[in-house]
Amino acid sequence: MGTSSTLLREQIRSFLGSRCEAAFLTEKKAGGETLPSVVGEIPRGALTEIVGPASSGRTSLLYSLLASASSEQEFCALLDAEDTFDPESAAAAGVRLSQILWVRCGGNVEHALKAADMLAQAGGFGLVAIDLGDTPEKIVRRIPLAAWFRLRHAVENTKTALIVVGQQIHAHSCSALKIELSGSRVLWRGRLPGCILDGLEGTAQCVRNHRVQERQFTIVK
Repeated sequence: MGTSSTLLREQIRSFLGSRCEAAFLTEKKAGGETLPSVVGEIPRGALTEIVGPASSGRTSLLYSLLASASSEQEFCALLDAEDTFDPESAAAAGVRLSQILWVRCGGNVEHALKAADMLAQAGGFGLVAIDLGDTPEKIVRRIPLAAWFRLRHAVENTKTALIVVGQQIHAHSCSALKIELSGSRVLWRGRLPGCILDGLEGTAQCVRNHRVQERQFTIVK
């Protein structure tokens, strides 16, 4: 894995050219101080789970995180397990596609996890996301706990925020933060028969250190 990470890093250096040095600036932990979050409360150097059923807002939240990170000139990587990423929708949500490395995994979850491991170790990415949202839950359940521990170890002491999105992740104690999204309520603007979809309103439970905080959120279309 070390050789693969080194090779990947050199390939990224070759691709970025003059932008490489800025991309590979890393932040170290000093005296136990926590690295700053990439956006909101999503921590760097740690694994975050974002889970919820279909239409709960999980994809919109993923696009929002990618948009926030890419707008700050950070490079991001998206490991698209089921090839469901829609660049046009992402761009409409504010994602700067020029800052995104899109890895299509063709339904192979193992490839997605290995790629995430390599990218986390390679450095240079503010955000690495694994999208398992459309992966059947029975397949996600088969991911061994050792794989999540390996990812947690790979991202430690780096400037990278590693997130995984799905219906349920089952990463257990490997994640520093878990965001559980509920089904969303549709918001309409105007009156029938001329109503326009205005957004979605839902509830998110943030679980950190076994402490639960419930928050309302709104996604505007």
